[in-house]
Amino acid sequence: MPRKKGLHIAFIVGFALLTTSLHFLIFQRQSPHVILEELFYIPLLLAAVVFGLKGSLLTYLFISALYIPFLFGQWSATFLEFADRLLHLLFTGLFAFLAGIFVERKKRYQKQREEDRHLAAIGQAAAAIVHDLKNPLIVVLAFAKRIKDKRTNPETGIEPIIESAENMQMIMDSVMDFARPVVLKMKPEDMRDVILRACRSCRSKAEERGITLSADFPPHPVYLEMDDLQLERAFANLIHNSVDASGQGQSIILSLAAGRKFIEARIKDFGTGMDKETLDNLYIPFYSKKKGGTGLGMAIVKKIVEGHQGKIRVYSQPGLGTEVIVTLPYSKADSPVHREKSSEPSCGKPLDREEERGSDNSSIEEEK
Repeated sequence: MPRKKGLHIAFIVGFALLTTSLHFLIFQRQSPHVILEELFYIPLLLAAVVFGLKGSLLTYLFISALYIPFLFGQWSATFLEFADRLLHLLFTGLFAFLAGIFVERKKRYQKQREEDRHLAAIGQAAAAIVHDLKNPLIVVLAFAKRIKDKRTNPETGIEPIIESAENMQMIMDSVMDFARPVVLKMKPEDMRDVILRACRSCRSKAEERGITLSADFPPHPVYLEMDDLQLERAFANLIHNSVDASGQGQSIILSLAAGRKFIEARIKDFGTGMDKETLDNLYIPFYSKKKGGTGLGMAIVKKIVEGHQGKIRVYSQPGLGTEVIVTLPYSKADSPVHREKSSEPSCGKPLDREEERGSDNSSIEEEK
């Protein structure tokens, strides 16, 4: 940020000096130098946008010092020419003041909006946590009182108490995962292995619904400097979401492409899709329309992907399905050239050589 501000200052000073030099060198006696006078508004506007009122006024004083010689001497031979240059000086001062005021007001407004959004998010988070914890807590208290009053068998009542406590633990773990910063343990890993390990954690759920998971990956390893456990967790969350949104007999397609600077992983389903409101609030903590959802899954996924300097994009339409695209950059230590590896990854057992030669598109459901 300081370097960027330094570049802005250098541009403002350089542009003002260049404009003044052109006044002296090109239009010493001719009236067309009026055209150059308008160029002074450019550094004034930039100073107001970047530095606010203080910056625009300081820039105005600097430009005025450069412009003072044009008020006298051969450039203002007549009273009208002098008045014209004086008015220009006054108008640039008025412009600098108004531009600075407007920018400062906009910045204050944006800051207030951010504070309001922050407070609203805290209130929403507190309400969501209380709401999610209330139901299992009611169950715990109810069965604990029954056991205390000997109205139920302890062996019968202990199971819902444990289940409710585990639900509360899951909610608190999700909240803590979202609250704490992502700590990455980076090492080179094959991206195919990571995604396919995530597939295995979702396979049982997909099989129960008759959903087919298909992988379309390059035939050779795609190495990337990463925290494989964190990325596996992120992709498992995305695949789980696709399974939840898919209907009986539908398919989910996982694909991976390696470029020179980035790798791109896609998860495409043909399920219920999402409306605009859900898409707009996709990464908002505790916002969820899914029954039993905490609303933290996609927020955590986004933190993990951005922790790897990557980006996540989601495209969805109601009734047409959803496609999630995760883009991850190669680090300086990564080699975008695919290296050979003795065994191929799979979501079940290793692919045999016949399958490898025949097609890179293999159904994960068939690898049993």
